[in-house]
Amino acid sequence: MSWTASILTLFPDMFPGPLGQSLAGRALENGTWNCDVRDLRAFGLGRHNAVDDTPFGGGAGMVMRPDVVEAALESVSRHDGAPCVYLTPRGRPLSQADIRRYVSGPGVALLCGRYEGVDERVLEERSIEQVSIGDYVLSGGETAALVLLDACVRLLPGVMGSAESGVEESFSDGLLEYPLYTRPAKWKGRAVPDILLSGNHAAIARWRREQSEKATRERRPDLWTAHLSHASRPSVHEGHSS
Repeated sequence: MSWTASILTLFPDMFPGPLGQSLAGRALENGTWNCDVRDLRAFGLGRHNAVDDTPFGGGAGMVMRPDVVEAALESVSRHDGAPCVYLTPRGRPLSQADIRRYVSGPGVALLCGRYEGVDERVLEERSIEQVSIGDYVLSGGETAALVLLDACVRLLPGVMGSAESGVEESFSDGLLEYPLYTRPAKWKGRAVPDILLSGNHAAIARWRREQSEKATRERRPDLWTAHLSHASRPSVHEGHSS
């Protein structure tokens, strides 16, 4: 059975969007994954299919109703075991570990918010994960959903040409990726580091590791601190005699 992305949105025409192109698009065509898009408006109330209402307590904007959202979620509940994720700036930061977890299951259901957001009660009732792709605000969750799906689809078996492509890249081991070079060997007075032309694969591996650590220390001190903390943890066998 194909890995299924169930997407609940007020703008179904935004999907698959860019995911219908390139590797993700080919994987969609050959059935490696399935894009199941549900229009939230179809579950709206009254003659105008209302999906939102004014917030209790006052304030600007509108809030998506819990009954409407739940009805939409019920329509995709057949995908047993697939986590449901709400894309929101209030969520925890999306990580590569999250992506690997989503890919390891049957799929994921993505709730794309609009207006001021979604009634908190349905998020609690359905144990919906709240995830953010960054510390900024978008017009809605659709763009964030595309980002999450792109990260997932590329890790599905057979999507990328080389299995190594998913291993030696940023965040795969908690570090940023090392710098990359290709032909020409000299360009505008800048030469490729000699070590990469040496043919010494062990030395190249050491250099790349050093460059990954350097980039992480300088650009993402938060990741570097987490990396050091993880590296300092004793193994499960440490302290036991054989």
